[in-house]
Amino acid sequence: MTYSIRHATNHDCAALSLIGAATFLNAFADQIEGKALIKHCQSEHSEATYAAYLAKPRTAAWLIEAAETGAPLGYALNCAPDLPIADSSGDIELKRIYLLPQLYGSGAADTLVEASIAHSRAQEAKRLLLGTYEGNARAKAFYEKHGFISIGTRQFNIGGVLHDDIVMAKSL
Repeated sequence: MTYSIRHATNHDCAALSLIGAATFLNAFADQIEGKALIKHCQSEHSEATYAAYLAKPRTAAWLIEAAETGAPLGYALNCAPDLPIADSSGDIELKRIYLLPQLYGSGAADTLVEASIAHSRAQEAKRLLLGTYEGNARAKAFYEKHGFISIGTRQFNIGGVLHDDIVMAKSL
């Protein structure tokens, strides 16, 4: 499948909301209880949530779109860190990065990570941080391939249910 990547703007909140919920559901439908997933997607992947992120300084988002139709296929979101790290004042968090399965293995995820890293460097961040589900070996291996290392843990609330995550960092 042919795709393109572009910076998302406040005019893209509907697309971010749609792809955010769709990819989160796809990633965790076989691991997390359905009601918790629905509640999480309704609150954390609403248009208003993305609008609030994009209104903040140091935030950037990217959309991967089908070249033929412009339909959203994936995205990434950088923002100020919201992680339990002692001193993250000079850091940026890769808050979200997800793709629909038809892009797995296409290089699209690498393109999103590279955009996230480039944005973080342009913001003069000292590190790029992220949290990922500790049971997701595929994601951990992907991030390690891009130079991220584990620096801690956190609990992540999905619809009122706590899950264990690892926190990873890449020095810039």
